[in-house]
Amino acid sequence: MKIGLEVHVALPTRTKLFCSDPAYENLEEVNSNVCPVCLGLPGAKPVLNKKALEISAGIANALNCSINKKTWFIRKVYFYPDLPKGYQITQLDGSIGLNGYVEISGKHIRIRRVQIEEDPAKIIREKDYSLIDFNRSGIPLNEIVTEPDIEAIDELRDFMEELRSILYYQGVDINQELKTDLNISLSENRVEVKNVTGVNNLLNAAKYEIKRQESLLNEGKEIKRETRTYNADSGETLSLREKETEEEYGFIFEPDLTFYSTKEIPLSEAIIPGKKAREIALRNGYSEKTIKELTYFDRKNLDILSGLKSDEFKKGVSLIEKFASFNITDYTKEDFYRMIASEFNQLDKQAFKSVMAGNPQVNEADRQEIKQFVKDMLVDDPALLSRIKEDGKIMNFLVGKIKKKYNLSANESADLIKEVIKSPSVN
Repeated sequence: MKIGLEVHVALPTRTKLFCSDPAYENLEEVNSNVCPVCLGLPGAKPVLNKKALEISAGIANALNCSINKKTWFIRKVYFYPDLPKGYQITQLDGSIGLNGYVEISGKHIRIRRVQIEEDPAKIIREKDYSLIDFNRSGIPLNEIVTEPDIEAIDELRDFMEELRSILYYQGVDINQELKTDLNISLSENRVEVKNVTGVNNLLNAAKYEIKRQESLLNEGKEIKRETRTYNADSGETLSLREKETEEEYGFIFEPDLTFYSTKEIPLSEAIIPGKKAREIALRNGYSEKTIKELTYFDRKNLDILSGLKSDEFKKGVSLIEKFASFNITDYTKEDFYRMIASEFNQLDKQAFKSVMAGNPQVNEADRQEIKQFVKDMLVDDPALLSRIKEDGKIMNFLVGKIKKKYNLSANESADLIKEVIKSPSVN
């Protein structure tokens, strides 16, 4: 079994690939971000978004590709309602990146090329008619084309996880679902499943298609070379048409654009999250799986764990997991180092947040002393208990006294007072 992928990634640019229309603004209002270029009107001329070129070079570099010193565009000719020009501007031999790889579990999944292309428009299908929204037309994409090196569902899952993490560290919005063409062959003929959206759908489509082809082979039937689609509701792949050959697309050089040099594009050292996680785990004698879970999609965690000394590493991991257990995601490095100096494992969520906010940590002995202080006040003034329940100002008065005496936050002070009031010894 061989699996190859063509993964389409929307690039984080402000404007579209060949015009100045906003790429991602006001998308709810259909056909609002449009102009003659992305509408494909006669005589409209494309102008390349140089930022898309720079981002693409960074992605290709992170995927261990060779960066073409000179890159250019072609026309991929086919007819479909979402493509009014009758062709898509894309790349092939002149792709921005060639011959790279992604490493998963010591195996290289080869990347044939990373190419830049425009997104077609969006077709909105109704019961007996279709509409077209051109807001998406011209949004810059990278198409990441792999060699057919994936040989199992687990490898497909690991590859997509690693790829999404690499893209995250390149600034791509991974909350936008990736759209993938899935190519599977269990025999001589390859079957393509087009436009599978999201990773879960991709895995389910692959599982179904593998079983379908295995069943045909077991029955002695031939697997047709064809293009299929995936129905997420039924979990099936369905036949669309015979698979096109490259010759049928009539590729020609895009004469409205030119050759572009990549020599001046600055390429910083790429963050390869899988490699980083392995290095951190080995250096500190820790589980690689845990480090991946904490860092694959969290730049802050990677930065923090990379800088921790071995003797504080285990506590640092526990603290990050504590943040996650309390659903605290907006902490800073300063918050982290303030908390790691505390006995955070003994704190409930309220106390944890209080210490994180810079308030002194209250240990159990202090809590008991404060609770006794509250009890003494209630003993000295028996009417105080009923007044607290009737008048919120009395509660504020007691909170103020505790804050002043013990330098405790208002929330913690109020919580301790409520504990005392509910205790049998007071009632």
